[in-house]
Amino acid sequence: MQTQTFRYDTLYNFTVAIFNKMGSQPEESESAAKVLLSADLRGVDSHGVARLSGYIRLWEADRVNAKPQIKVVHETPSTAVVDGDRGLGLVVAPFAMKIAIEKARNVGTGWVSVQNSNHYGIAAVHAMMALEQDMIGISMTNASPLVAPTFSTAKMLGTNPICVAAPAGEQPPFVMDLATTTAANGKLEILQRKNQEAPDGWVQDADGNSTRDANILKKGGALLPLGGDRDHGSHKGYALGAMVDIFSALLSGANYAPWVPPFPAYVPMPARQPGKGIGHFFGAMRVDAFRPAAEFKKDMDDWINGFRTAATLPGHDKVLVPGDPERETEQDRKKNGIPLLPAVVDDLQQLAAKMGVDWIG
Repeated sequence: MQTQTFRYDTLYNFTVAIFNKMGSQPEESESAAKVLLSADLRGVDSHGVARLSGYIRLWEADRVNAKPQIKVVHETPSTAVVDGDRGLGLVVAPFAMKIAIEKARNVGTGWVSVQNSNHYGIAAVHAMMALEQDMIGISMTNASPLVAPTFSTAKMLGTNPICVAAPAGEQPPFVMDLATTTAANGKLEILQRKNQEAPDGWVQDADGNSTRDANILKKGGALLPLGGDRDHGSHKGYALGAMVDIFSALLSGANYAPWVPPFPAYVPMPARQPGKGIGHFFGAMRVDAFRPAAEFKKDMDDWINGFRTAATLPGHDKVLVPGDPERETEQDRKKNGIPLLPAVVDDLQQLAAKMGVDWIG
């Protein structure tokens, strides 16, 4: 399918203008745009500007506060709970991660759980904030209930991603960013735009049968936990997703399990709201709280090189280290631009007209 390519700066300025029109403070519009476009740069196209109109629809439905008063509601020297005041998760999450980093700077580690937030983009951009401080960063969030636990047809969990980012020396950092489902919902949305089927093991229908229908969630189906089925370890993906829900919501007082607010604004809010908004969890660990950072990074280089030189299967040139594909994509897209599918371009054009912002095409 033919794509149209845009320069990062062009998409960034457009996105900032849209958030400004929404009523966000200029600095928060800029923060949100950087977080959102980090997904496009890193090749996670499902979570970038393709979702911009979704955030605007949430604001129109009064589920996003354009001018939140984000605050700490509970803390100790190493922990905090942040109330996002229904703000954009793209803004709330960096605020919370900065607190985790500051606490780690002071006492060695920092842990922050967040309530009353919204979708925060890709997990990696928040965890990677710790890298510049010679810290290990951790980022998690719960999400719209689209996932059936093993042996169930009920949608009880979100895609609930986990990211861990660790610094290295001469090598690029280790950045593990993964959904706890076989595939994130955004990848289904891409398949829908391309009129393609889903691979086996991604989704099930309303009765729990395996299907390749990329539109099955609209027909009562569910995403499957990482592994796809019990024989391939779906109980482990289910457990990981449950862990993220506990850290993000049960610790903070956010909504959990099937009561997490849905991302699509047209989906009704759950009748029961045991907490506040969507929940996130962030961690920062100062490497030198364990050993000298230079020694750790030297060993990380050696560890990474071991994988890079590992024997490969026929037809494969190299072993990838977590973070490699995204880093390589970012280098390419900074130089050559960000490709957008026609459906995404059309959606952004309509958004520009609705919000009174000049289109960039």
